[in-house]
Amino acid sequence: MATPRVAAGALFFDEAGRVLLVKPTYKNGWDIPGGYVEPGESPRAACIREVREELGISVNPSSLLVIDWAPAEKEGDKMLFVFDAGTLSDQAHAEIRFTDGELTESAFVAHDDLDRYLPGRLSRRLRTAINAKQHEAAVYAEHGEVPA
Repeated sequence: MATPRVAAGALFFDEAGRVLLVKPTYKNGWDIPGGYVEPGESPRAACIREVREELGISVNPSSLLVIDWAPAEKEGDKMLFVFDAGTLSDQAHAEIRFTDGELTESAFVAHDDLDRYLPGRLSRRLRTAINAKQHEAAVYAEHGEVPA
């Protein structure tokens, strides 16, 4: 029986439609706010908890955008959930506090620039999530892309 690791992340946008990325202290590159789901916790509850822990703000994700089957060579099977966290106002962005020491900075990044900040698998997943938001329909993906 498969026992994948499960993680959940929040996809925030600004008024210009750019995506909020965060810079973790524990790995190279950038990511979206989120993390692993704890035993007995739903992916949505994990998303809410992780945003509160990492950014010091409350979020109420409006909908699921992507479920991504994305096994990693060194980590095994993974199921990754990306939730729509809506538009983050300038004021709310200014209120972000890196309370748990896992993150050092945040930035809004245009869709066309995602590849400069993210590994390919995450860039693909976010593009799929952005497309899902535009079409107002959650999607299933594998390695960040909707299967053909």
